[in-house]
Amino acid sequence: MTSKPHFAERLRTRARTLSHSRWTKPVAATLAVLALSGATGWGVASFAQGTSAATTEAVREALKVRLPKTAIDAIVCKGLGGLCEVASKQTLFYVDRTARYLVIGRVYDMETRQDLTAARLLELNPDLLAAGAARRSEADSDNSSAPTHAAAPTTVDLSKLSDKGAIHWGPKDGPRVTVFSDFHCGYCKKLEAELKAIGARVEERPISIFGADSRKLAEQVLCARRPEVSLRMAYAGVALASAKSCDVTGLDENEAFAKAHGFGGTPVIVRPSDGAVLEGYRPAEALRAFLTANMKTR
Repeated sequence: MTSKPHFAERLRTRARTLSHSRWTKPVAATLAVLALSGATGWGVASFAQGTSAATTEAVREALKVRLPKTAIDAIVCKGLGGLCEVASKQTLFYVDRTARYLVIGRVYDMETRQDLTAARLLELNPDLLAAGAARRSEADSDNSSAPTHAAAPTTVDLSKLSDKGAIHWGPKDGPRVTVFSDFHCGYCKKLEAELKAIGARVEERPISIFGADSRKLAEQVLCARRPEVSLRMAYAGVALASAKSCDVTGLDENEAFAKAHGFGGTPVIVRPSDGAVLEGYRPAEALRAFLTANMKTR
């Protein structure tokens, strides 16, 4: 009895047959790769990477035509729902795979609740204002029709805010800081730990970057018997008991203020003494330097 040919051998035979066809050469090449994979036990990751590399190169060539003055340092087209991430010096922007549409802003993973743009910016430059709204890239100067995103002001007037939307925590004699935050923001959680480490006196003002869930959590914290304790529980992911209803119009004030001043993300750090603004996470020593830089004017 003649045994049936091995699967990989059958694929190789099929690939040789198809290679003589006038229209199936790409199919034959694919089958050949699959046959080699089956025969050797290798995966087809290198084949996939080749396809990704070709896509990346096509995007790079298209950007050379559309944005000739923009230096392109890196392009990543994996994930991101079909978008390609483009790194230019210390900025990021996104394009579709034909480089026809350009997006300036931040990309969130709604499942993991992560700010992917902030994470990448922090990788590229730890000193960058990573978690704030993405700055306009150099692409703006190359293409006047490219969308723009208003940068946050360098100073703001906090006196226009009432105390209704503020949660105070930390030692009363510590360096003072106002933080606009979202309890679902990973960088806000990290910032909370750094502020605690330097003994800052924090006025935390929640805003709802992540939508209805964030707003509901902010209301629970604000209306809790001890908001400063509930705040830490919220950052730790601990479920909060339903609090009695209270006046939450202060949260509306916070969000209106943030919108009016171009705060597109969290955390946003404000030095109360002069209203100076920093967008994004900072480690303890950088926070200490920023908050004490203007001590003489307080």
